[in-house]
Parts: sequence; structure tokens; C-alpha cells
Amino acid sequence: MRVGILGPLQVAGAEIGGARVRALLVRLALDPGRVVTADRLIDDLWPDDPPAHPMGALQSLVSRARKEAPGVISSHPAGYSLDMPPGDVDAWAFERLVRDGEVSRALELWRGSPLADAADLPFAAAPAARLAELRLTALATRIANDLATGGPELVAELEELVAAHPLREPFHALLMRALVAKGRRGEALEVFERIRAALADELGVDPGPELREAHLAALRDAEPPPRSNLPARFTSFVGRSADISRLGGLLTGEARLVTLVGPGGAGKTRLAVEAAAALDVPDGVWLVELANAAGVQAAVEGVLKATDLPTALRGTSPLIVLDNCEHVIEEAARVTQRLLSEVAGLRILATSREPLDIPGESLHPVLALPEDKAVELFRDRAAAARPDLVVDRPEAARICRELDGIPLAIELAAARLRTMPVSVLVEQLGDRLAFRGGRTSEPRHRTLRAVIDWSWNLLSERERDLLRGLTVFSGGATYDAISRVCGGDPGLLSSLVDKSLIAVSGDRYTMLETIRQYAAADLPELRQAHARYYTGLAEAAEPYLRTGEQLRWLAVLDAEQGNLDAALRHSDDPLRLILPRFWPWIMRGRRREMSEQAASVLRRVGDVPPEGRELAYGLCLVLSGAEPTEAVRESDHPAALNWWAMATVLGPPANVVALTERGVERLRTHPDLWTRSSALLVGGIVRFEYGAVAGAEDLLEPALAGFRVTGDRWGQWAALYWLSLVAENHGDFAAAVVLGEEPERLAAELSGFDTPLGPMTFLLRVGQLKGRAGDHTGAAHALERAWEAAVRSEDEGMVARVMHARAELFRRTGDPGAAARLLQDALAFDIELPAQFRAFMNVELARVSPEPGKPLRAALELMADCSDRTARATVLEGVAEHLAPLPAAELLGAARTLRGIGESADPFVNDLAGRCLAALGADRYRAALARGASMPNPERYALSPLSSP
Repeated sequence: MRVGILGPLQVAGAEIGGARVRALLVRLALDPGRVVTADRLIDDLWPDDPPAHPMGALQSLVSRARKEAPGVISSHPAGYSLDMPPGDVDAWAFERLVRDGEVSRALELWRGSPLADAADLPFAAAPAARLAELRLTALATRIANDLATGGPELVAELEELVAAHPLREPFHALLMRALVAKGRRGEALEVFERIRAALADELGVDPGPELREAHLAALRDAEPPPRSNLPARFTSFVGRSADISRLGGLLTGEARLVTLVGPGGAGKTRLAVEAAAALDVPDGVWLVELANAAGVQAAVEGVLKATDLPTALRGTSPLIVLDNCEHVIEEAARVTQRLLSEVAGLRILATSREPLDIPGESLHPVLALPEDKAVELFRDRAAAARPDLVVDRPEAARICRELDGIPLAIELAAARLRTMPVSVLVEQLGDRLAFRGGRTSEPRHRTLRAVIDWSWNLLSERERDLLRGLTVFSGGATYDAISRVCGGDPGLLSSLVDKSLIAVSGDRYTMLETIRQYAAADLPELRQAHARYYTGLAEAAEPYLRTGEQLRWLAVLDAEQGNLDAALRHSDDPLRLILPRFWPWIMRGRRREMSEQAASVLRRVGDVPPEGRELAYGLCLVLSGAEPTEAVRESDHPAALNWWAMATVLGPPANVVALTERGVERLRTHPDLWTRSSALLVGGIVRFEYGAVAGAEDLLEPALAGFRVTGDRWGQWAALYWLSLVAENHGDFAAAVVLGEEPERLAAELSGFDTPLGPMTFLLRVGQLKGRAGDHTGAAHALERAWEAAVRSEDEGMVARVMHARAELFRRTGDPGAAARLLQDALAFDIELPAQFRAFMNVELARVSPEPGKPLRAALELMADCSDRTARATVLEGVAEHLAPLPAAELLGAARTLRGIGESADPFVNDLAGRCLAALGADRYRAALARGASMPNPERYALSPLSSP
């Protein structure tokens, strides 16, 4: 344990002095890994007499704690947290071990009074009492286990506990059992009389069931036989510890009927047995199997061997587990209600694919396993089937996702590994309904198809029709969509939810892929109704994507992406649907998805577009590499205005610039502000990227103003981003940082930092700009976040970009060796990267290489045919620093022309220019600049002096 609070405070590797500092660490340890607000800490640490300046006092206290225990406390805008997982704090580990039944290990963590260093503070009272109570419960469990296994001498220990806790019945019951085990029956009966009298005198109550059972055992001078018919466990139980904990709380609390509901194969029976076995029920736990039962009452009577159940059970407190109630649901509900009403101490745990729907019922949904637990189950069962096989975690995770995390499906799939490799199993997942279980499996659990057959046979014909219809949806659907496409009424949907064949999540109805495969049918009319509905939704959403409502509508489109994709595949008018989808794809930077969908539509439509679909057809052609058609050039549709961002081949830069400049002039007086702003934005971007560069801000600044009025976050982001590039082009890195940081929130709201919205993520760009502006600490922080985002994205291109930026920062902070290693590794990536980026990496590598010539030549060759003027300028400036003053000045002149500026604000460029001026003199320097400005191909020119000795 790194932090101990089950006794005096302990922090691994630290000596903590000062009562208030120790109290602070104790308070944070109660919520490890979670932020505790500053106000909460102040109230808890100074409950009666807060300091004059509480925030300053708290900050001072945290500072002292950090000096004595470095790396333990993290800051947050709202407060502070203990920077470690709960498992590193002994109190949390203690509770987990107790929940898992490992009470002996749990008790080993106990060192004294819990939260001792905060014992006089009110915040510690409740958790200390709870921990102390849990310790006593764990002690009783440990002693009971020792008694059951004939463990060590326990009488003396129990006598101490009874003396310390004179009214605690479990310790008295255990002491009686320990005495009986030693042959001291008379003393055991004396213990009972003492506790009975004490309970009557002090509390006015009689002994509880546990004491009464111990009394009877003492009278018989033998332990009663076990009262349970639960089957013994013969495989490990994985992934349901939270369920066990909740069920235990329900069944030992106020709930008298708890029903486990969930789809077939989710593991309801196994969970019910494990939950029941974990409880201490002196009056017995009885499992009643109803899957093959002719009647519920007869099945219960057969297990309990009684014909008058209320009379037989009255005065006792047993637990009955009714398993598989769904096919006898009506009788199960009647019998359960009658027994619970007539037997006050009875509790019932039921499993069913639908609720019993009687008063007092507590439902516990048994859901698919989360991925980590599903993987644990799959690997455990795979190892049992084939001990020599090791299934790596990513492969197991993929299989479990395909199987919806359903435990039965996972177990059936893992069993197949006994006879086939993992790769073959993956190919077989599409036929999962035929996976077979072992010879002793129940027929209804022999295959996944049999599992769902069991539910299907309980449906009415109308319910079956609706379930078939729901298979046309992908990723769930709202009630409006279902009612419009399938005509399903709320009652039928509710029935399917109750029968665990579909589920409700938020405002959506969802279906497991396994059930979809089972119920799927050829439904062409419904497919077209589905396509028409989602075409209408996409068209309704598109105008709102240009307003302050865009986040809400983007969320709608995100939720419906599966349905939109399915509709596009099946629609008999795909061009109509793809048109409103272009703009959200562009906003989110989903170029690959957009291109693949457009290519698929073109294959279906053929060479001639249907009348009225010329614009959508032209945009699909642009994505395939064709020139923009007249329909595209003359349209004011958002995607048409941004055709250049969709094109795979732009053609000569002059043509692109001419087209967009004409578009700017055509739309300057458009009645819609968003359209005018978008035209200006596109014109500014194209002017900067492919035109003269100069004057881009004249279009971008009014575009930004217009987007702020309309509330379009995407437009604001894009305008600010390119204005930041303009400032960077002028060498004004401080201004570029300000402009680059402003849209950070907008970009995160639109798609998060893991998705590149431009040439690089915001975090990456801001990190580079801060480094060039001299803020190395800020740059390191931004690049660390960018690195985390790049690694999460698993996009090697993003990873390479962050490696380049970090290398530049290493060089600026005096570590050229680390910079060189990062650059060499990034350049070795076997992926396609833009020529500009490869050139930039080579220029940076030259700065930290003892032999810069080779990377500089590579950079110049990459730029020889590049249309990106500012990228060419950056490379020329980088090469110039390695040349003699005359060719260096000529390259600086060429770079100025490419950037469309006069003198740069870049300190590096100005320092290089100053050295050239000092070496050449004013006249020769100006002449060299002029020659460079008129060079047709400065990259080819630069290769010659670079090759000279």
C-alpha cells in the first residue's frame, strides 16, 4: 500500500509531520483519484474555526504536504486529489478484499483505529465507523470460515470480542459454536442465556435467527446439516463482482423480491447462484429450476418437500431462487406474490427474461460484460479448452465485441478453440448462432440459436413482426424513427423490452447484434422506408449545422451514423442522401469515409446522374479526382463552396485560385450571411495555400466576424486557424499562439483532440508555436497532451507529427541527441506522409546532424514541385542557415516572395538576415534579395551551393 489510513497515517517513502498535513492526506485518501473541491477541504479541515484566508491556508497546507510526500497530490481547477488508484490506499483495498471474500488478507491491513490522525474531525466520524463495522463483519466471517475448516483455537479470541461487543449477536453465536466444537456444550448454553437476558434488558428484543440456530445446535450437541441445494461451482466466476455486491445489498436490505432480467445467455442463472451462495441465510437457500417445470407451485413444493408452503415456511427466513420464470411468467408472479405476502421472513431471487411485474419487485438488469471482463472470461475459458494457446488481448477484445459481450456466446466461442486456430474462429463469428456447447448443456443453452428460440417462441406474431422490422436499424433508433418506419406502437416496444430482446438506452431502443442476426429477414419495403426517413433527417439537420445549434444536431447525426450509412447503402436515391452528409463529413475531417461512400454511390449510379441530382453527382466526381462541374462551381451549397477540400487532385494552383476568387466575387452579395462568410473563408484559405499568400487575412477576418454572428463553431475554428497560419507566416509567433489557442474549445466541442481537424491537431500546433515563441514550458505541456492524443488515435501520421514537434523542442532546449533520435525514428515510419511534412523533418534533422547535407538535399527535392508556397519558404529558410552569406541571402529573398511579405518578424530569420547583411554589405545584400525574389526555381538553385565544399 502506498497510503495507509487503517491506523496512524502511513505514506510509502515519506515521513509526514504536522497534524493538519496528516489530516489533509487522510481526507484525500478517502476519495483517491477523485477531485475533492477546495471548499469541501476547507470545511472538513477547519470545521469550527476557519482561518482568515482559507484558500491561502489550504494552498499552504497542500504545498507542505507535497514537500513531504512528492508526487502524491494533484491539482485541479476545482480542488485537489490523491494522485493514485484506489487500490493503493489500504482502506479501499480492505473494502475490496472484504467484498471479494478474502477477509484474512483484508484483516492483515488493519493497524489500529481507522483514520486515527483525523479522529477529532467530523468528516472522519462516519467513514471511521463504517470501516470499524466492516472490520467486525470481516472478523466474524474469518472466524466462521476457521470454524468450518477446523481452524485454530478460537474460544479465547471470541471471548475477547464478546466482552468488547456485549450486544453483538454474531460473535456470541460464533462463540457458542466454538465451545460446542470443543465439547463445552454447557458453557455454550450459558453464553446464550447471558446474551438473551442482555438483549431483553437493554433492547427489549429476542435473539435473532443466527443466535437461535446456534442455540438449537448446542442443544443437539451437533451442527445442523447444510440447508441448501445450490450446485457447487466448477468453473471460475468472472466479471460480476459489482452485480454480486448490489444483489447482496438488496437481499440483506429491504428488498424481498429481486428479479434478474436480461437476454438469453447473459448469465442470469449463474449470477443468481453465486449471489445466493455468497449470503449467510441460516434458514436455507433453495434453487427451484422452472425451465422444464409443468407448474411453479409444484416445482417449489418438490424442492422444499412440503405441500403447504406458507405453513412450512412461516417463522423462518429462507431464500428461494426461482430460475427461468419467463415461460411460466403468469404463475410465477402469482405464486411469488402469495408466498411473500404470507411468509414475512421469505426472500425470493428470480431470474427471467421479463419482470414478474408485481408490487415490491426490484429489478437487476444482467447486461453484457464490459470489454475487460469479457476478455478475462474468454481467455480463461480458452485456456481451459486449450492450455497451450495464448490469445492476445486485442484479438480477444475483438472477438468479445463481435459477440456483444454475452457470456454464453463467449464461452461457446472459446470452447471451439479446442479444434481450431483463433483466425478460423474469427472467420466463423458470422455464424455464431450455430456455436455448440458441451454434451451436458441444457438443450436451450446448447447453441445461441436455441437460446433465442426460447424467447422467440414466447412472442406473439405482432411482436415477432416488429422484432423483424427493428433489424433494419443499425445502432439503435428513436421511437419516432421506429413508429415512422415500422409502425410499432409503444405497447409492443415495451413488451419486447420487458422480454429482454431489445433495450432502452437514453431515448433510443437498441438490439444486440446476435439477436439481429437471428431475427433478420428480407424486408425491401421497410428498407426503403428506413432510407426515406433518414434521408429526411439528414436534410433537416443540414441547415442547423451552420448555426449555433450545430453541436446538438451533430450529436443527432453521430447517434444515427449507423442508420445513415445503412440508409445510404439501401436507398434507391443515394445521391439525394449523400448530399446533406457531405457538410458534416467536411466539418469533422472525415475525408476517408466521405471518399469511400462517394465512390460507392458513383458505382451504383453509373455515368449519367438522374435529373435534379447533378450537384451531388458532381461532388462525388470531385472526390474521385475529377474537375468540379458547372453544377458545383455555380452552387452555394456548403460542400460545393468547399469543393477544394474534397478534391484528391486539385489541378494547377492558378485554376484553383481563379475558381475560388470568382466564387468570392459571385457570393459577396449573397443574402445569407453564412454563405457570404463561407465564401470569404474558402477564398482566404485558397489564397493562402495556393495563391499569392498576401491578402488572405483580408478575406479571413470578415469571414470570422460573420461566423461569430451566425454562431457557427466550425467556421470560427477554421477562420481562427488560418489566421494563426497567416500570423505564423509573418513570423509573429506570439500572435499565432493567441489565435491558435482561441479555437481550442471549439475544436474539442466539434470532434475532440483525437481527430485532426486540419494539417495537425490544435494541441500539436499550439505546442510548436509556443516553442518558437520561447515558452518552452507551455510547449512541453501542450505537446505532452498531443502525444497522448496521438497514441490514443493509433494514427502513425499523427504520432510522427508529434515526434517532429517534440524533436524541435528538444533542440531548442539543448538536447540535440534526443531530437535526432526522434526525427530518425519518425522518418523511418513506413507510411505515406505529405511531402511538406517530410521536408520539414529533414530540415529539422539537418539542424541536429553532424552532416546536414543529405537531409537538406532531401528536403529541397521534396519541395521542387510543391505548390505550397509557405512550406517552400520554410524549407528555403532552413537551408539558408547552412549556406554562405550570398546564397543564403538569395534564398531569403525567394522565401519572402513565396510568403508574400517584406521583412519577417521571425527572430531566427531576422538573425540570419542580419548576419548576411553584415557579411555582404547593404548593396550586395539587397541585390542578393532581389535575385532570389525573381528565381523561378530556388530549390534547384540551392542544391548547387549545398553540394559545394
